This record gives sequence, structure tokens and C-alpha cells, in this order.
Amino acid sequence: MRAAFVRALIELADRDPRVALLVGDLGYTVVEPFADAHPKRFFNVGVAEQNMVGVATGLAEGGFIPYTYSIATFAALRPYEFIRNGPILHRLPVRIVGVGGGFEYGAAGASHHALEDVAVMRAQPALTVIAPADHRQAETAFHALWDVPGPTYYRIGKDDNGVVDGLDGRFRVGRAEMVRDGMDALFVAMGPVSIEAQAAVDELGRAGRRCGLAIVASVSPPPVEDLAAELARRSLAITVEEHFVNGGLGSLVAEIIAERRLGCRLVRCGVRVPADGLTGGQRYLRELHGLTREALAATAVRELAA
Repeated sequence: MRAAFVRALIELADRDPRVALLVGDLGYTVVEPFADAHPKRFFNVGVAEQNMVGVATGLAEGGFIPYTYSIATFAALRPYEFIRNGPILHRLPVRIVGVGGGFEYGAAGASHHALEDVAVMRAQPALTVIAPADHRQAETAFHALWDVPGPTYYRIGKDDNGVVDGLDGRFRVGRAEMVRDGMDALFVAMGPVSIEAQAAVDELGRAGRRCGLAIVASVSPPPVEDLAAELARRSLAITVEEHFVNGGLGSLVAEIIAERRLGCRLVRCGVRVPADGLTGGQRYLRELHGLTREALAATAVRELAA
């Protein structure tokens, strides 16, 4: 998604002189095309993410549309108070781009695992929160939301190759995208782990279990009506997120079920335990937390038999 982001940003900057990019001394081999195309609107502020948000807030107050870019934990958590007191409270069009949600920086350790960023960001009702499932959907989202009023948080992945089969880059703010239909259960997925959810749904289909799959990239504003309609049709929902189960997608779906008084049982697949010093690659950590296609399919089989 990083290449999709830079490609979209260059296209936007080519036609709008207000678009600028700020980075926290990272993104090498990724952001250079923007720096080369628009050097006067590219700023490396160093390893100082709070200052980066402060500078972006000032640029937005001056009429620019600034994008800040860093690893998701550093983009969202380290400068959180600055985001809240700057672009959120003043309704300024600062775009915060956090790369590597979940375990994508697995071997770098717990400090780089973004497992609560969606929870803290969606707590702010004035902040648009977007978590694309693949690079095609990310590019669509960047083009769709670049000039919306107020701030936006994008949680993007590093993968520029994998795609959710059937999604075809579709994105609509405040909507969910259905890529599979089936009445046995409804999978609801967010972010790049949606590829694992799609594979699990297809595996279940080959075994005779017909499950639906809804992709939620627009976390805030949430796709309440879309999800309520799909949840009302089924007795079991399974949320899938590379994030703590509290505060993210699973909590969003639980809120919809409770507030709409729906008779749908919910199983939340995500991270349930605190960091314990154990680390490794993304695949290993997904296996550890039950987020592989095999584990998700097994969860569905077990819950359907319950």
C-alpha cells in the first residue's frame, strides 16, 4: 500500500498545490518519488512525530493539505495529544498516514506493533479513520477523501501485491463492501488481514459452509446501516482484525448488534493478550493469535457447531 499511497499523492499534488508530505526520517525507497516531483512540498522533520503533527497543523491552518507519514505506532500514538488538540479540535485537513498496522513490523518488537491505534483514533468523532484491505482499495480511498474537511487517519499496510479477491479496489466512505455472500456466518474484516479472512471463507465454501464476507475500510464514519442489515440476516458473526479485540472492529460490530438489538452471536478474532516479549515475523505472530486462514476457518467450524 505504500507505493499506492505515494503514487496517489503525486497525482493529487500534480493538480493541487496545497498537497504536502511530511515524514519522520523514514520511508526511504518509498517517498523519494514524491520528494523528486515536489521538493518544495516535502519535509523531513526528523524523529520528532509530535513536532511533525505540529508543523502539519500549522500548514493546514495556512491553507495546505499536509500528509504526515510514519510507522503506525509513531504516527498515531506518540503524537496523539497533538493530533487531538491540533487538527481534531480545530477541524483542520491534516492527513495522518500510519504504515504497518498490526504485526507488519513483527521482528522489530512490541514497540512497533500497532494493536491499539484504531481504538484510540475512532474514539474521536471528528476524525475520519480508514483501514484499507489492500493496495487497490487504499489507492481508491486516497483519491476519494483527499479534500474532505477535517482530519483523517489512514492505517495502511506494507504489502503492494496482495489483494482481496472480489473487492476490486471498491471503497465508499461510511460503507462496507461485500465480497462474499453466504448465510452460515458473516465474517467482517478490516485491513490487510482481510486477505486471510477471504481465504478462510473460500476454504469453508469448499467444505460446504457458505459464509459472507464484509470488508470494513471506513471505520469512522462506520458502515452502521450496511453491517446492521447483514448482521440481521445471520445468527453468527466473526470479526477479523490485526488489532486488540477491544476498541477496534470487534467492538464496533458489538456496538451495532447491541444498539440495534440484533439476535446475532459475535465472535471476535484478534489479539487478546498483552505483549510478553515474544516476537517474530508477521506470519508467526498471526499464527500465535489465531489470525491465519486456517485458524479462522477452524474458528468458524467450531462456532457453527456450538
